[in-house]
Amino acid sequence: GREASEKADGRGQRGRQLRGKAFGLLKAQQEDRLDEINKQFLDDPKYSSDEDLLSKLEAFKKKYMEFDLNGNGDIDIMSLKRMLEKLGVPKTHLELKKLIREVSSGSGETFSYSDFLKMMLGKRSAILKMILMYEEKAREQEKPAGPPAKRNISELP
Repeated sequence: GREASEKADGRGQRGRQLRGKAFGLLKAQQEDRLDEINKQFLDDPKYSSDEDLLSKLEAFKKKYMEFDLNGNGDIDIMSLKRMLEKLGVPKTHLELKKLIREVSSGSGETFSYSDFLKMMLGKRSAILKMILMYEEKAREQEKPAGPPAKRNISELP
């Protein structure tokens, strides 16, 4: 029955309590933290010359918060896995590890919001960045704006 599967999951009880109010609070706290980091990037001469920086940071923050963040507000391999599956780009465990290592400034097990921003704003083309940028473009194309642009396979990045 359901109890058995929740026991096996081990998270059933805790997950339920986390939802609702606590979850909203957690999200709000996470967002405050991300806003703080956004401010640091806005003040960083390396990035501040970008006149779209503010709107980019807002968009990246929303995107980052779509992931299931761990307690530290970081993205780990499971949350990356779920996110990419949701985007229809499932990856193997090894590929996921490589994606995280590409972005992570720390242990290589997780990456933080500032790692994420450095990837999205930086010049290096990390695989994850290409996936997210491509998904963003695909989303924009779904919005019917006149006749859809014909995309031919050779144009894919």
